[in-house]
Amino acid sequence: MTMKTALSLDDRCKAYDRMADALVYLGENWKARPGLDEIAAQFGLSPTHFQKEFTRWAGISPKQYMASLAHAEAGALLRQGASVLEASYEVEASGPSRLHDLFIAHEALTPGEAGSGGRDVTLTIGKGPTPFGTGVLLFSDRGLSGLGFIDDQPETAGRAGEHVGRPEQAAFADLASRYPKADILRDDTKAAVFADRIFAPGARVPLALYGTPFRRQIWRALLEIPVGETRTYGEVARSAGREGAARATGTAVGANPISWFIPCHRALASDGRLHNYHWGVRRKRAMLAMEAGYREAEAPS
Repeated sequence: MTMKTALSLDDRCKAYDRMADALVYLGENWKARPGLDEIAAQFGLSPTHFQKEFTRWAGISPKQYMASLAHAEAGALLRQGASVLEASYEVEASGPSRLHDLFIAHEALTPGEAGSGGRDVTLTIGKGPTPFGTGVLLFSDRGLSGLGFIDDQPETAGRAGEHVGRPEQAAFADLASRYPKADILRDDTKAAVFADRIFAPGARVPLALYGTPFRRQIWRALLEIPVGETRTYGEVARSAGREGAARATGTAVGANPISWFIPCHRALASDGRLHNYHWGVRRKRAMLAMEAGYREAEAPS
C-alpha cells in the first residue's frame, strides 16, 4: 500500500474490528446510498473521524467503496444475462482501473523440501499486527510458511451459514497442525518484527510452501488471480490445468496456509457467496475491500 495517508501497521490492526463492521453495514445498505453522517452515526463517530479512519485503513473512501459494490453488482447482472442498459438502470457502475499487484518474491524451497511436510525444519510461530487484526505468523529464514488470524469472538458467533474466526489458542493450534513434522518455537517478539517487514509498503515476501504437488499447484494458481478480481473454484482448477477437479481444488484452497499473500480470499463458490473462508467471512470481505483500495489508488487519474 503506497498511499501517504495510510495508517501505521499497529493502527490498522487496532482499527480492523470497527472497519470490518463498517464493511458489513455498507454492504447491506449501499443501495440506499447512506450519507457520511448516517454511516458515522452507526459507529458513534463524527463524520470527519469516520471518513479519515475508513479511508486511511481501506485506501478508499466509504463513497468509493459503495461505488465498487455497485460496479460488482453490475458485473453480476451482466453475467446473468442483463443488457448493459438494464444494468446501468439497476446500479451506478464505476469505470475500470489498473490493478495493483502484491510482490511475492519466490517460493524458497525445492520440490523435495516442499513435499517433506516440514521434516527437520525449525519454524518460529508468534503473533503480530496485521491490517486484518492480530495475526499468527509461522516462518523461518527461508520465508513465510503460515499466516492466520486471531478473533476474540466465540466461534459460534456470526451470521447463519458463515464461517467465523478462531480465538488465540485455536489459531495457534491450527497453523502448527499444518506442519506436524517441524520443530516449532514460539517467539512473539520475532513475529511482530517479521510482520512489520512483510506488511511494509512494497515489501517482497519470500514464501516457504510445504504441501503436496497438487496443493502447491492450486496455490500458485491463486497467485495468478489479479488484485480486485475473483474466481470460482472451477476457474481456479482450469487455470491450474486441473479442469474437472473443482471439489479437490476447493479443499486445496481451504488448506492454503498463507492467508492474504496467497489470495484464497479471491476464490468463491460457484454461487459467488463469501462463505467458507477459513479465518472468517468478515475478514474475507475486509481483504477484498482493501484490494479495491489498492485498485482505486493505482487507477489513472
